[in-house]
Formats: sequence, C-alpha cells, structure tokens
Amino acid sequence: MIRSRLLCMAAICAVVTPLALTGCSSSGDTAKGAGKTELKLYNDKGAWSKYFDQMGALSKQQIGLSMKPVGYTDEPTYQAFIKASFRTNVKPDLFTWTTGGGLAEVVAQKQLAETTALWQEAIKNGDLSADLAKYYTVGGKQYCVPLNAAYWGMFYNKKVFDRYGLKPPTTWDELIKIADTLKKNGVPAFYHTSVLFSFVWFEQLLAGTDPDLYDRLSTGQAKYTDPGVVEVMKRWKSMIDAGYFNNAGDKTDPGDVLKTGKTAMVSFGTWFNTSMTQRDLKAGTDYGYFTIPNVNPALPKTSMIFESGPLCSLAKAPDPEASTKYLKWWVTPAAQEKWATARGDVSANPKVTITDQAIAEVSKAAGSGQYRLVNRYFEATPPPVLTAALDGFGAFLVKPDSYQKVLEDIQGAADEYWSSHQPGS
Repeated sequence: MIRSRLLCMAAICAVVTPLALTGCSSSGDTAKGAGKTELKLYNDKGAWSKYFDQMGALSKQQIGLSMKPVGYTDEPTYQAFIKASFRTNVKPDLFTWTTGGGLAEVVAQKQLAETTALWQEAIKNGDLSADLAKYYTVGGKQYCVPLNAAYWGMFYNKKVFDRYGLKPPTTWDELIKIADTLKKNGVPAFYHTSVLFSFVWFEQLLAGTDPDLYDRLSTGQAKYTDPGVVEVMKRWKSMIDAGYFNNAGDKTDPGDVLKTGKTAMVSFGTWFNTSMTQRDLKAGTDYGYFTIPNVNPALPKTSMIFESGPLCSLAKAPDPEASTKYLKWWVTPAAQEKWATARGDVSANPKVTITDQAIAEVSKAAGSGQYRLVNRYFEATPPPVLTAALDGFGAFLVKPDSYQKVLEDIQGAADEYWSSHQPGS
C-alpha cells in the first residue's frame, strides 16, 4: 500500500535526518553529571514552531529550562524517526505522539516515562481533569501529558455564507440545504483530502449516525462490513456524487482553501483556529465555527469528535529529571494560558480562559456533558487497522464506487489484528 511504502522510505530517511538536525548531542547539554538547560521537543506540528518558540522562552523565564522545537511536517517520516530513537542513541528530550493504540503500542515496548504521580498532583490542583486521564491511561498507569485538547466542528468562511444568506445549521437537513445552495452557485461546500486526514468524513458520518457502532468498531466488536458501516459509506459516496466536496487530490493547505473561499467549510479540530489566526483572519468577521449536527436526529446527544494529543518523555530520556520538570510546568495555568491564547485554541487545563467566543462556548458545553464525546478515529483505531483504513479511504475518495472493496480490505486488517488481541480492550 502507498502508506506502507511511505513508512518504509521514512524509516530510511529517519536514520539520516535526525543526525543532520541535531548532530551528536542536543544544544543545552552541560558537563557530564549536570542537568540540561535546554530541551529539544520533536513534533509533527512544524507549522507551530513559532508557538513552541514562545513556550521555550517562557519556560526559560519561569523554570530556568528552555525548549527548542524540531518540527516535522511529514507524518510517516516523523513516526519513523521517533520509533528509530527507541533503538539508537539519538533520543528526543520530549516528543509529541497520539493517544489510543499509538500510546499503548509504545508503552508495551516499555519506552515511555510514567507520569502517574504528575497526573495525580495536577488533578488535585485542578490543572487537569480526571475525565481526561483515561485517554492517557494504559494498564492503570498514566503516560505523557496533554499537548493539546480539541473538539471537532465546522469552520466556515463567513463572507461566503453572508453572500448567499446562509446561517450555521442546527440539523443535518439544514447542512445539506446549505451544501445544495453553495453547489448551485459553483462553490464546493466541504473540504476533504485523500492523504492523512482521509478519515475525517467517515468518522463524522458514523459518529453522527450511530456512535455506539463507532465505538464497537474501534474495539473489534463490530465489522467494517456490517450494514450500518456500509450505509455510512453509501451516504459519503452520495455526498461526493452530489458535488459537495472539493477535489480530494488538491494539495492546497486547507487554511488557504477556506481563506480564499475555494470551499466554504472545513471540518477540523479547534486547533485549526491557529491556521486562521496565522492568516490574519478574524473570528466572527472572516470565519466562524459551529457544531456539526447529527445525521440521525433521534440521538439523545450531538456526537462530537474529541482528541487530545500527548507530550511525552522517554523512559531513557537524555535527562529524565529535566524532561519531567518540563512536563510538570507544561500543565500549569501559567504555561497553558500562553499556549492556548497564542494559538487561539482550547486548553487541557480547566482554569484557562478561552478568548474565541464560539470555541469557548463549545468547550464549556463539552465539559458540562452536553455532547457525546467520541474519540477521534486516528486515536481510537489500532495502528495496523488505521494504516489500512487511511489507504482505503484515500482510494475511496479517488474511486467512490470502490467502497465495498475498501471496507472488505480494512476488515481484513482488522481480522488479523483482533485475532491476536482481545476485542473490547
């Protein structure tokens, strides 16, 4: 598969790239036996470098420990480097990762530093919520801390909406009517892509139709060939056939796509707000954000995709004490206020005030139990199944008639995985 070949090439690149970036040691190293004064944070969020730089300057000021980001923009290359670091002497001080199966995988390899005591203290202080801890728990212990938390909804170009007299929908039927209006006026309603985020509309349609089926699917208690999943693919295909989407092969950054109005709406996590602010767009004037209505109006709560990305330290980090010190600081209000405000996003720390009104309202509602939170597909799905699914959904977007074979291929990977794992776990 394409993604598998990319991972293979990335593994080769990973042997060379980190050495070119870091040399044989990290800057900030001091004499043997002394602690570091600067940590390197490897991440798959290259576009956030300036925000990481700001955090590094703040941490130096507040705890005497600076941080320098090393950002990747290609996910397979990044994952290959981190996994290679488990076997080499080129190890990150800190690195970003994923929850769910990705986290469990590296914990099973005994690579991650445990953060149970850190979580207990942070929950006691009100800096992290007990509800969030489950996403960071493997085998009854916590690992890593939240780099970010995000709620998925729809960002829309407000000027395009105003031009055609459109308002944020409250039902799925209203959303489809908006898509029809935009189509009649030659504007693709929705953004989608055949690369890494090819899963977005699958997760949204399934969670908004049958969130229980979504959960069972991710834990091996349902099959991709089950009638409910097939119906979701048929609905997705019908939306593509109706002309609601842009060209999935378009490599234009989705931030630019929304800014220029090439598509009217983009479904992403609240972290996408950073892409808007980076382009000097104003919330409420240039763009807006709304919760995506359920496909099935009979569901008791609106399903909302939720994600939380970890910031991790290796068990054999170059300076474990320094890395732990940084993670403890990261979850404090002083750090999180800066981190959330700079990017215009929500924070994992409940004490932090969110400046964007629409996102603040969603965050408050989600925190009070108004929505049914559904773990993002990327984290909820076991890694081997995810690899097959990303390939499959990408192929489906190129050839929508292939949905049945795509589901059968993904189920083949799922059958293989769950044959050696306990379904429901």
